[in-house]
Amino acid sequence: MNLRDASGMLRGIVFRFLRAIASIFPGGKISAFGTGEGLINSILIVNLDRQPRRWRRVVRELRRFRTADDVSLASIARRFAAVDARDGRAVAATADVDSTYRIGDQLYVQPDARLEECFPINEPIKMTRQEIAVARSHVEVWKTIACGADNYVLVLEDDVWFKTGAAAAISCGWRAAIQRCCAEGGPRLLYLSYEDAGGTAERVDLCDALFRPVRGLWFLSGYILSREGAAALLRAMPVIGPVDMWLNYRFGELGALALSSPVILQRQDSGSDNSYSVLPYLARAGIVDAGSGPMAPERAGALSVLAWTTRGEHEPLAMALSMLGLRVRVFDGDEDAIRPQDLLELFEMFDALVDAPLTPEAMEAMTATTDVRFLMEAKAVFRCETRQGVLPPSRTAILSYDESESGLWEPICRLLRLTEPVQSFPVGTPRSLRMFRVGREDGAHRITPLHPQQISLLDESPWVLSAKYGWQPKIPSNRPVPPVGELLVFSEMTKATSSFPTLVETFPGNLVSFSQDALVHDKDGAHLIVSKVATGTRQYRSGAFASKRLFGYGRFEAEIKAASGSGLITGFFLHRDAPRQEIDVELAGDDPRSILVNVYFNPGDDDAAMNFGYRGSPCRIDLGFDATSDFHVYTVDWRPDRIMWSVDGHVVHERVGWDPTPIPHLPMRLHANLWAPRSEELAGRLDPHLLPATARFKNVSVWA
Repeated sequence: MNLRDASGMLRGIVFRFLRAIASIFPGGKISAFGTGEGLINSILIVNLDRQPRRWRRVVRELRRFRTADDVSLASIARRFAAVDARDGRAVAATADVDSTYRIGDQLYVQPDARLEECFPINEPIKMTRQEIAVARSHVEVWKTIACGADNYVLVLEDDVWFKTGAAAAISCGWRAAIQRCCAEGGPRLLYLSYEDAGGTAERVDLCDALFRPVRGLWFLSGYILSREGAAALLRAMPVIGPVDMWLNYRFGELGALALSSPVILQRQDSGSDNSYSVLPYLARAGIVDAGSGPMAPERAGALSVLAWTTRGEHEPLAMALSMLGLRVRVFDGDEDAIRPQDLLELFEMFDALVDAPLTPEAMEAMTATTDVRFLMEAKAVFRCETRQGVLPPSRTAILSYDESESGLWEPICRLLRLTEPVQSFPVGTPRSLRMFRVGREDGAHRITPLHPQQISLLDESPWVLSAKYGWQPKIPSNRPVPPVGELLVFSEMTKATSSFPTLVETFPGNLVSFSQDALVHDKDGAHLIVSKVATGTRQYRSGAFASKRLFGYGRFEAEIKAASGSGLITGFFLHRDAPRQEIDVELAGDDPRSILVNVYFNPGDDDAAMNFGYRGSPCRIDLGFDATSDFHVYTVDWRPDRIMWSVDGHVVHERVGWDPTPIPHLPMRLHANLWAPRSEELAGRLDPHLLPATARFKNVSVWA
């Protein structure tokens, strides 16, 4: 078990136990609530339809408190249905929310020199579906308040609890707010719950109970909004970016107030599928660092799914099943019909078989097996041997693409008893790319290569066939690199170039921060220099560059002289996020006579928030020479059906579909860097006495 997960579970259990004890005791009277003049008349609780437990929990919390009229606070509370990020229609383009904001907006709320150094303030960020849903939920609340009869309303999210002393603090703060704002007709916005943005909030203290925020507050878990305040917010729309960020720009015009310290906090035992659009930027700036990338999720479980499609131009169903955490194999339909015993063996390795040609006996056996589920696109195409017959209705779902995007997830997830994902239902890859096909002949996964290759630890994920399934690297052909098409980009790297700009950033698990000063150009190419110079939150500084544009399939080549020294990695790789996909060449300074090749794969269309993976699927290959002693030509040839790694013009490693991952299918940027992994597993322990160290790159080219 992951120790962080275990400690989080323990904290959640302790928290629930303490809240259960607290619920026995009354919380007191909050004189700010009631039916009289200048009182808070009602409470709106923003709650998802699929989270009834949270609604019950927050109502139980409110029952501990009484109003000025001596009735339960729960009696004036109403549930407000939140916008669900899983509903594609609800988070589609709308006049209420502009889903693109800028790095400068983040810096306005929480200034940070590291973020400002890495990105221009106009760098656009696209909100996640969850952020759009949260923003739209609050906008709908504001509309309700603006059109309602109540002068003041407390807005709560459904994952909150009240601190000890909350009753007195809210009563005192509300009296002070009424007195302060009597000339304006009362307060418009009062924060009861917030987080100081990294200790950078600007505030003007008004009294012991209140302050006036200038900027720098996160969260909207609990706030009091007047009818006039709601109308003012609606006039200021659209909301641009995350709603709690956008509200910081409205503090002045609303005369916003906040309690001197928050009295409503978020629960520690509430799981969340929220996703924050700024996190990748904070990670690249070295502001947040989990120490490694996110671990890939475990497979969905003991599922066996047979699916048939219309065999159209795209393959959405296969991609959708993969996004749900199933290991998917797709068939072209012209393979030999699969017999019952062979089918059982396939289900040992894969969870879902799409368009599998079955013998009648295999089909009969599967319909008789109670743990097999059947999925069909409307008007699915069957091989003549695969007679549809009468599939068990309780274990069968039929998909119609006339449904809305969100409606397509529902029958699949209901049948498989899985949670509907937040991501959009995929369009899928073109059928011509043959995604999720097995590229090696049956049984080839169990061939032991004769060439010196070593498998490292692999991610345990739905998108990797690990060694326990018998995967071994394919025997390299050592044949010449195949011909290529048009030359797209070429640079000698003897001077700075707009095609491959310097990176100023870092990433989780990296001990160095990349800096402009650590990349030097001269007649020998680009020099990436790692040194013990503290930069941001990192103790070391190094160099990196990346292509300005994204590239699809092609050939990527560079002459590289790797850096020497334990704890250092010279990297040349293709990479993208959302979903994360990557093809690596890595040269470890502690083992300069080998090359580490690797592939990371996550499923989904462009922008799908699938960024799992820590180890990937690495394989170490003997080079027969010291990569740090001279320049050598390293090549990645990436095609829809295979990836080939070459050194000095000869193929040293080759992978096809499910070997052990599917082939990445989305455009990526070409990167080069010199970095130091936090983990000693990859390249040993970094020895600062060997620094500075230099990796050199020249003659970088990209071919179609």
